[in-house]
Amino acid sequence: MKIAEARVGTRLTVQRAVVWAVAASGDQLARLAAAPWRDDPYSIYERLRSGPPITRSRFGWYAVTGHDLCSRILRDRRFHVRSVDGVEPQVLTEPLIPADYAVTPTFLELDAPDHTRLRALARPAFSPSKIEGYRATVTKTTNELLDRALAKPEFDLMTDFAAPLPIAVISELLGIPEVDADRFAEYGRALGAALDGVTSLRQARALRAATMELRALFGDLIQERSREPGPDVISALVSAMGTGKLTELELLTTCELLLIAGFETTANLIGNGMWAFARHPDQWERLRADPELAPGAVEEILRFESPVQMTQRMPHEEVEIEGVHLPTDSIVVLLLGAAGRDPAVFSDPDRFDIGRPDTDHLAFSSGVHYCLGAPLARLEADIALRALADRLPTVRPLATPEWRGTTVIRGLKSLRLRP
Repeated sequence: MKIAEARVGTRLTVQRAVVWAVAASGDQLARLAAAPWRDDPYSIYERLRSGPPITRSRFGWYAVTGHDLCSRILRDRRFHVRSVDGVEPQVLTEPLIPADYAVTPTFLELDAPDHTRLRALARPAFSPSKIEGYRATVTKTTNELLDRALAKPEFDLMTDFAAPLPIAVISELLGIPEVDADRFAEYGRALGAALDGVTSLRQARALRAATMELRALFGDLIQERSREPGPDVISALVSAMGTGKLTELELLTTCELLLIAGFETTANLIGNGMWAFARHPDQWERLRADPELAPGAVEEILRFESPVQMTQRMPHEEVEIEGVHLPTDSIVVLLLGAAGRDPAVFSDPDRFDIGRPDTDHLAFSSGVHYCLGAPLARLEADIALRALADRLPTVRPLATPEWRGTTVIRGLKSLRLRP
């Protein structure tokens, strides 16, 4: 195994070097996956937008920047998240890691009918009445976290507030009794980074460790809920498993998805938003003066600095679109972050304006894979922004924050603030 791992490690290193070399040569699409260029994807999107509506990379995949075209493809039933034979696409990385490190896909990475079946089982947890029922928990947790954070001479918005808030909420929703917010945040970083593809053995090991720990956690909870059901989501899914509506492995992966997706997007939504406010203090003053602008502020953050920058689809037949021939199973990367800055849809798109009337972004995707947890993320971010605006006179970072070294997920490593 060690020899096999060493060989794979060497191949992954070569692969990273190739991506970087292509990026350094000026390939804009490769730059989205390579440091230091990926820290500023918006300048790359602008250059891509000046060209054809669909750009083909040297790696053979196709990229789309326009809002209208991204939306059309997301809703087009000819496009799927997996290939005709059910394989998940790899954009800039080959499936080089040993089988022992492979991760079972969640329903987010499945097509109909499995996606439809599993999504339907999870949907009741995110009904309008359920979402409204979480309001008290979100408000209480928000105030408790802010009390502790603001009592310090300085605090890290990401680790002291933005991540612990949605972790606490989704853990209660799932019925997880004891929550280690720092540990769960590590799980989120490991699984979130995997959306870019596995690019090193170190990353593969972290991913496997996170997956194994989550499987153990949820395995124990599933056994407990089998004996003593409760009002939580896991109990409902265990009941569905008992009637043959999903397998135990599907139950485990669905729990993992609900946990990680339940806090990764919201944590980065809050973090990205506060960094945007730090760069646009006039907008912070507007929010403080009128807290009712909070819902619009959430939508503007999602448009302006989307936590999810891209998604991908594969046509199950040959498709002609915008004069470009897309072969069956070709990889089409939809740049959601670019769609949010499309000047054909948004006036002055690079301006952060929480009163903007046109915020029809694609941050939560569209079509059959529209984010199931979007209403919960909006509720959490709305309450968080109102509380922060009420208690934080200014947003004053102690240093320019660093972005996480990922492409699909856009979020800050930390954001240190002084109350």
